[in-house]
Amino acid sequence: MSDVKLAVIYYSSTGTNYQLSQWAVEGAKQAGAETKLLKVPELAPEAAINANPAWKAHVDATRDVPTVSTGDLEWADAYIFSVPTRFGNMASQMKQFFDTLGGLWFNGKLANKVVSAMSSASNYHGGQEATILSLYTSIHHWGGIIAAPGYTDPVIFASGGNPYGTSVTVDQSGKMLEDVRPAAIHQGKRTATVAGWMKKGMQG
Repeated sequence: MSDVKLAVIYYSSTGTNYQLSQWAVEGAKQAGAETKLLKVPELAPEAAINANPAWKAHVDATRDVPTVSTGDLEWADAYIFSVPTRFGNMASQMKQFFDTLGGLWFNGKLANKVVSAMSSASNYHGGQEATILSLYTSIHHWGGIIAAPGYTDPVIFASGGNPYGTSVTVDQSGKMLEDVRPAAIHQGKRTATVAGWMKKGMQG
């Protein structure tokens, strides 16, 4: 499956979704995929970032992570998106990036891509599932193929049991309250595997 190209695209203010994305990359590589780890552009004003030490520290720590471009979406056979929830929807930084993709969509460049998503929130019922499902609405418009993890591995249950995509609760100190590393790795592996099946079928 070495010919599968997978982009893990995230937005993270203090590091949770960056960490989820790194684990997803790990899983995709285990499945033999060529990967890119990419962030979406930050929209928040610098004053707001500087006022939050954890936010500023994360921005500084990830300066070398490449910012996603439309070319990256053309390059990849599959995408994994990781994003915090904002009132049950994806953060505005990710939504703004999606809103720049009209040209690719119009030219059919987003169709038949294999996609899955991950999320986080600050309490157990903070909209993690709703965020993933709202993101998947856009993927349906693209003509993408959603590769949800479902319950395809026991690690899904151990991480909290979200069948739509790996999700995690984060406390006020930034600590993850569930052990989701195995689930995120599995999701990366599964997304790459499904993309391999899809690519082989299209080429066959």
